[in-house]
Amino acid sequence: MKIGLQVFRFDWQGSPANIGQHFLEIARRADANGFASLWVMDHYFQMEMVGNPAEPMLEAYTALSFAAAATQNIRLGALVTGANYRHPGFLIKSVTTLDVLSGGRAYLGIGAGWYEREALGLGLPFPPLAERFERLEETLQIAHQMWSTEPVAAYAGAHYHLAEPINQPSAQSQPHPPILIGGGGEKKTLRMVAQYGDACNLFMQMGMDNLQHKLDVLKGHCDTVGRDYATIEKTTLGMVNLAEGAQAVIDTCRQLAGIGIEHAIFNLMDYTDLTQLDVFGKEIIPAVADL
Repeated sequence: MKIGLQVFRFDWQGSPANIGQHFLEIARRADANGFASLWVMDHYFQMEMVGNPAEPMLEAYTALSFAAAATQNIRLGALVTGANYRHPGFLIKSVTTLDVLSGGRAYLGIGAGWYEREALGLGLPFPPLAERFERLEETLQIAHQMWSTEPVAAYAGAHYHLAEPINQPSAQSQPHPPILIGGGGEKKTLRMVAQYGDACNLFMQMGMDNLQHKLDVLKGHCDTVGRDYATIEKTTLGMVNLAEGAQAVIDTCRQLAGIGIEHAIFNLMDYTDLTQLDVFGKEIIPAVADL
């Protein structure tokens, strides 16, 4: 099993004056301790269920590019990009650029988007839910087209029209940066994972039984579209409190691996004490590597 780290808040001790320096130290420590991936949210306001919308928040792809220059091995992604926030051609160009500059370490994490307050607050598009899913699917189609080796051809969808989607230099990841689709919607989201995705992401907090159910639904969609379920990376996102000890995290990872999860991504309760990352590197990551 692989372990990833998401940085979902930037209001640690010394923030905002030390945001850049401390974020880079998080990235470097995670890389040195063997984390497989580093993620930031694609939000412009802090989520209301976490804190105050006026708390510090960084734009995802600027932050990831900043981290790329300070790391060597860790993969980088937004968990997850709101498809409504960027035109697909621009988004795929941005992720391709991150992949090229990082030496092939980018993910495209993506979803339909949900945080209406930040969208309206900044004047960003926020169409109705059904249309957001339509735009997400067209974005996934455009990603596959722009990352293919086929000759450049126009794309014409219901919402997006790209006359000449040139994408050079091409991504270093082969065959392309892995596409991780976030969410557990059984009719649309998991069907899109089966049809277009390389990875799914589910919330660990839904519990093992519900996670198993979502994976079973995903497998059913794979069977329907003729996709090999084994080729999809199964990931989760959850919160960790190391005050409970490293063994509790190891036990959780063992449960996740038992239902087929391959990559567990964790948020920390507090990003001030970076010795937590050393505990992962010394105790947790080696203990779960063979799960």
